[in-house]
Amino acid sequence: MSEEKMRELSAEEVMAKFDKESGKRELGGIWGKVIAGFCILFAVFQLYTAVFGVLDAHLQRAIHLAFGMLLIFLLYPTRGSWSRKSMNYFDVACAVIGAACALYIVVFYDDLVLRAGMNNSVDFAVGMLGTLMVFEAARRVVGWPMITVALVFLIYAFAGPYFPGILAHRGVELQEMFDHLFFTTEGIFGVPMGVSSTFIYLFILFGAYLEATGLGKFFIDIANAIAGWAAGGPAKVAVLSSGLMGTVSGSSVGNVAGTGAFTIPMMKKLGYSAPFAGAVEAAASTGGQLMPPVMGAAAFLMAEFVGVPYFDVVKAAVIPAALYYIGVWLCVHYEAKKFGLKGVPRDELPSPKKLFVEKGHLAIPLVAIVYLLVTGYTPMRAALAAIVLSIACACLRKSTRISPKQIVDGLIEGSKGVLGVLIACATAGIIIGVVTKTGVGLKIATALLDLAGGHLLPAMFFTMLTSLLLGMGVPTTANYVITSTIAAPALVQMNVPVLAAHMFAFYFGIVADVTPPVALAAYAGAGIAGANPMKTGVTAAKLAIAAFIVPYIFVLSPELLMIDATLFTIIFSSVTAILGMWGVAVAMIGYCQTNLNIAQKLLFLVGGISMIIPGMVTDTVGLGLMVVAFMWQRYVAQLEKKYNK
Repeated sequence: MSEEKMRELSAEEVMAKFDKESGKRELGGIWGKVIAGFCILFAVFQLYTAVFGVLDAHLQRAIHLAFGMLLIFLLYPTRGSWSRKSMNYFDVACAVIGAACALYIVVFYDDLVLRAGMNNSVDFAVGMLGTLMVFEAARRVVGWPMITVALVFLIYAFAGPYFPGILAHRGVELQEMFDHLFFTTEGIFGVPMGVSSTFIYLFILFGAYLEATGLGKFFIDIANAIAGWAAGGPAKVAVLSSGLMGTVSGSSVGNVAGTGAFTIPMMKKLGYSAPFAGAVEAAASTGGQLMPPVMGAAAFLMAEFVGVPYFDVVKAAVIPAALYYIGVWLCVHYEAKKFGLKGVPRDELPSPKKLFVEKGHLAIPLVAIVYLLVTGYTPMRAALAAIVLSIACACLRKSTRISPKQIVDGLIEGSKGVLGVLIACATAGIIIGVVTKTGVGLKIATALLDLAGGHLLPAMFFTMLTSLLLGMGVPTTANYVITSTIAAPALVQMNVPVLAAHMFAFYFGIVADVTPPVALAAYAGAGIAGANPMKTGVTAAKLAIAAFIVPYIFVLSPELLMIDATLFTIIFSSVTAILGMWGVAVAMIGYCQTNLNIAQKLLFLVGGISMIIPGMVTDTVGLGLMVVAFMWQRYVAQLEKKYNK
């Protein structure tokens, strides 16, 4: 897309272009009411089971998928060229068929249990049709890349005997495969769908209510008040507000559209180049999926796959997320210093004290959800309590009070908001079903170990490449499911703690959003900024350098994830890592006290990376190199100052 075309797009249009999930129908009249009714019923079902207890696993997940299929086919037209303002009856037929296939399990549940795997021809037909409808729903919402990956796995299941070497297997019969995918809890209705039908829906609903109360605007105002006056203020506002928004939102592109519409024009007005402004917002927004307490949907899957409480995942993510944002913040700071970019005058900024008095109560649910998770509540119960609390807290002041209509609208938006994750989880279940049926996960892990020669660093590098390649079109949730299934086990076999191995795959699945050539968050930022998309993507990847370094470090030094660590080792590792991030940020921007030459960049870069790598020797070497580079910089800056006089 040309730069001129980009400038003509609004934030909403940018999101529609780069986030396939936003291409929904917007219908009024009878169809609008019908869809709203289904959304409300979906929300009522989820809230009812959260309060009174979930149904049997297969029933809960089947009803969840039935609602999802119904809404997806009604909201997303078969073809992109079809109108978003009218309903097509082919889509209505697809909605009925998709929902009916899922509800077949509910209606004939007792018979299916009694048959215990001896499924008849009708079961087979429903299973095959249901699987095909999942593929079609995924095509409409998340696009072809994910469908392609799932199809490759499915073809592998049938063509196993024809594969060479370690990848060969005996093959799977057609009925056997579709029965496994649709009528067990190891395929479409597996762990990802289980997490979507419980935790994820409620957290997305929680986010919808927080947005309705005005918490997003409060975050931007607070970020402005705290950092707007500093050097490069609007860029720091983008980093801070996107980080705060990330505590309740799991969408990189959504964060870019939400906060970027405000921060990117401010950055450009201050003097930042358009590509840099878009890149700052993209890098900051992408980090939102790493930011506790409400991380990306994949974090809930991680808790299930690893077999730990969700709070353990949240706790492990705190220091890496902080390092990520510190890295982005430092890059922004030195970019501002390099070009002499000042902040907004203090008298033009809101008062932090006034903001907290007027709207600080809106953040109470966030504090509450952390407290509930710490004290042992399940994520589902914590989210349920937080939803109620978000509505109650909004009512504490007249200016933030939400009406009954807004409460109902929150139910509708929550149901629509979960559809992308829901169908990604269903499609990921197909991949998991093939893996469990063929044993290909162990085969690939073994091949990865052989390719890495039994060495940890090469194995980590290959895992990183796998995640980044998948991230070019596969949503974060599905990306994590695939890499955690086929790559993380290889790291575990090398004695990497299970949580660290899964967090490694999780990180690189997320950072794919700012890694060219397909960097959706960066391209969305470029759309709002009116910048060259590829240049914005390269700049965003440079700003997000922490996300490429930190995962290696917490695998080598699990104390950064608070795994088997004392308070001293946590503090020491964090401090040295922060110093290292400073060195890396300075090298990336090419400025400290004055512009860096190539030798100084290398000293800061090697020194910074050495400081981040755990170990007394590497810390000492890294600190020494950075001190030399800093003193050299200071000497050059003094000479320039003296010469300029």
